Amino acid sequence: MKRELELRKDEFKDTTVETIYFGGGTPSLLTNDELQFIIDAVYKNYKVSENPEITLEANPDDLTKDRIIELSESLINRLSIGIQSFFEADLKLMNRAHNAEEAKTCLEEATKNFDNISLDLIYGIPGASNEQWLENIETALSFNVPHISSYALTVEPKTALASFIKKGIVENIDDEQAHEQFYILKEKLEESGFAHYELSNFGKKGYFSKNNSAYWQGKSYLGIGPSAHSFNGKQRGWNVSNNSKYIKAIQQNELPIEIETLTLTDQYNEYVMTGLRTIWGVSFVKVENDFGIVFKDYLIEHSEIFINQHLLYIEEEHLRVTKKGQFLSDGIASQLFKLNIS
Repeated sequence: MKRELELRKDEFKDTTVETIYFGGGTPSLLTNDELQFIIDAVYKNYKVSENPEITLEANPDDLTKDRIIELSESLINRLSIGIQSFFEADLKLMNRAHNAEEAKTCLEEATKNFDNISLDLIYGIPGASNEQWLENIETALSFNVPHISSYALTVEPKTALASFIKKGIVENIDDEQAHEQFYILKEKLEESGFAHYELSNFGKKGYFSKNNSAYWQGKSYLGIGPSAHSFNGKQRGWNVSNNSKYIKAIQQNELPIEIETLTLTDQYNEYVMTGLRTIWGVSFVKVENDFGIVFKDYLIEHSEIFINQHLLYIEEEHLRVTKKGQFLSDGIASQLFKLNIS
């Protein structure tokens, strides 16, 4: 990974690194020395901002009291913890390695040693009532974390959960209940001082994730390691997922990456998709400047039906989703995509 950082430094020669993110797999297995080794490589080969956000993803079963204290002595200044639920039945259903008690103990220790903590919660879990979901949210809030990411449960093919649902052992996902739980989450967190700045992300003032925000605002990012994805505004790249092939290529000073060049239409579609997920919305000025008047006119024309349905609104030359439209923003965006223009 250090060698890949060296090989790719020219890709970011005109870009300042604002965030360093150690994402899953399980980066919490790295020692402080190993984390420092990678961070040093970033600082040596790239221009880094004065106070970068340096996040480590971790699961509660990895974050013992001693490990949390160790991490607090490193350059890691933000933890993203995969709590998912504080109910034992939910965790078993999702095949999580930790239990509810570990989730709470982990957060008790983490909040003593870190100011900037995000936790993940899952809604729409089969069999989990709205009352249970509200209790999950209230438990999360009791730890006074400044950022919460929350996602609807999705059933991936060929997983144990998919098999259980097919056999009737577990109820299927109830889309209507997931919809209800999304709005329970939104209302409760906004009451508690969180801004709903992106469809799945809620943060208190000063605690919006720089990493997450970069994705949704279309900023460039560089992904290092097997399976890692990169984006520079006009091209998307992804590293080979096979560890052996990745290592062999890097040892030969070759980048094991596939690259897709996005057409102007692709770039417009991505901007609409990501923009509508955020509080910043989609800028008509940006659409016209970056993609042309044809795209702006198309967007205005095709958004009219959703404005009439009170799912979208225009404010200060920006197209944004209403509260009613938020849960549907991805589907709305897909209806605004432009086709057949290179």
